[in-house]
Amino acid sequence: MKAYPFTRPTIVAAIEFLGAALTQAKFDQLIVRLELDNDIALASPKSVTAKSALLAQAITRHATQIVTTVNGQMTLAEAAVRIAVEISVPAYGKPEQASFLRGLALDGYVVSWDDGSRAPLLRAALPEEVDLPVADDEVHQLLKHFNFIVPMGHLNQAIEAHTRGDWAAANSQTRSFLEALLSDIALRIEPEKALQQPSSENRRVLLATHGFLSMDRNEWTTDGKNYINGLFKMLHTDGSHPGLSDEDHSTFRLHLALITGRTFLRRLHNGK
Repeated sequence: MKAYPFTRPTIVAAIEFLGAALTQAKFDQLIVRLELDNDIALASPKSVTAKSALLAQAITRHATQIVTTVNGQMTLAEAAVRIAVEISVPAYGKPEQASFLRGLALDGYVVSWDDGSRAPLLRAALPEEVDLPVADDEVHQLLKHFNFIVPMGHLNQAIEAHTRGDWAAANSQTRSFLEALLSDIALRIEPEKALQQPSSENRRVLLATHGFLSMDRNEWTTDGKNYINGLFKMLHTDGSHPGLSDEDHSTFRLHLALITGRTFLRRLHNGK
């Protein structure tokens, strides 16, 4: 069975949403559905908020445990997320659903609703091969491996800003992540020459001269019409305005940065 595809922040956000949306009785039913009634006492004097904290702790601790649901067997984490999706509605007034949907978006999933005749549909926003939670984990592991502290800090801040819905900050930190990553790669490959470069763009030129950035694949070209320059121009655009389109574009930027960063980190790790 495939490992659960949801990250810890998304799982916790799902439980917080369920805790905000369900009554005490309905929340107890949720605990039973997830087969955790031996871990969390039912009909106790604890509030739903207190129970949701216990439930989030239990699920994240046993995320890969297999449970039986009406939709078949799945991991405990996936079951919790899918139950949260079941009760989601368009334009929900409480902030907990928005946080949950943002977590799903970062994991590469979206919820869609039709005219109300069917249950909400959870679907992948990107091809399965992208596997964003795995990509994020691999990027962090490689950043730690190379001790790339600055780009890792920018990436963490980008994810945190996106999680709280601060699109402008997320966009800024996403661009800073890729800029710092390529600078650190240049410093690792050509430390003396990289230190002499006056800007991060000059360090990218150095990476192309060295051959790390491929001219044959148009990752870098002398006329500026290449993938890297185009990516940075797109990431540099401003415009933090309210609305779903800005959330979508911020998510797109972060996904693209993760996939691009993973490609270059793998390349460095493999010595290419």
